Amino acid sequence: MGYPSAGKSSLISVLSAAKPKIADYPFTTLVPNLGVVTAGSTVYTVADVPGLIPGASQGRGLGLEFLRHVERCSVLVHVLDTATLESDRDPVSDLDVIEEELRQYGAGLENRPRIVVLNKIDVPDGQDLAEMVRPDLEARGYRVFAVSAVAHKGLKELSFGLAELVAAARAAKPKEEATRIVIRPKAVDDSGFTVKREDDGIFRVRGEKPERWIRQTDFNNDEAVGYLADRLSRLGVEDELMKAGARAGDGVAIGPEANAVVFDWEPTMMAGAEMLGRRGEDHRLEAPRPAAQRRRDREAERDEAQRAYDDFEPF
Repeated sequence: MGYPSAGKSSLISVLSAAKPKIADYPFTTLVPNLGVVTAGSTVYTVADVPGLIPGASQGRGLGLEFLRHVERCSVLVHVLDTATLESDRDPVSDLDVIEEELRQYGAGLENRPRIVVLNKIDVPDGQDLAEMVRPDLEARGYRVFAVSAVAHKGLKELSFGLAELVAAARAAKPKEEATRIVIRPKAVDDSGFTVKREDDGIFRVRGEKPERWIRQTDFNNDEAVGYLADRLSRLGVEDELMKAGARAGDGVAIGPEANAVVFDWEPTMMAGAEMLGRRGEDHRLEAPRPAAQRRRDREAERDEAQRAYDDFEPF
């Protein structure tokens, strides 16, 4: 960070392989430039933020946009021009102005570690001014590096000093537990439902699809009931019931015990809807009957149907 023309772009160009536009007029840098620096075993990214000016925290000179980039950095570097030709400026006053903008912007920037870079010491007056202001800056608690981007002076010390601060900032960061994603593919033989014979003889069917289809079915609609029976048969429910030992007339419940659809099973080799018993009947509220009782009821119905047939007299 620093005033326009403080030498930030020149500095990033010699610290890294970045090639920012460099010119001898203010506001050459219009967008942040990034460069990767390797110092020993530490690799870090440096950002050349466009020049900050008084009022940046209120948006002057696109200051808010630039400060948002500063907010992402773990270490802040003040680049101060020790060879400025403006009579109303000096490195210490420039630092105070930028620090005031950071304070007004907030966002936790006041707690970020900082260093000060006194740039342009290749200029005779710049070297003298750097030596003059260094004690004052160090008295404020800043770690100070005097460098020349043009003459490549003090760059190694600066890059390793930054690496030290970056490593400390990374170490202080709470470690994020890696999110472990476990993918369990569906088995090729997974039918999506289960059939289990319970102690009272009922065969209970559980599974997302059959239970969802049951909830969606209007049992007062014969067509809907028949369609449901066909879907269950295509899913393989009937085959699994037969494998589990179910016989015609056995009770079958689809869903949990508290809210199941219960019916007397008839294999649907004849027609789909017979699987659910009488069309149009909603058995969800029926209490499960013992297997023996269901068989007796079934036999009584058949006997009644036979008697009706025997008593029938044709015209």
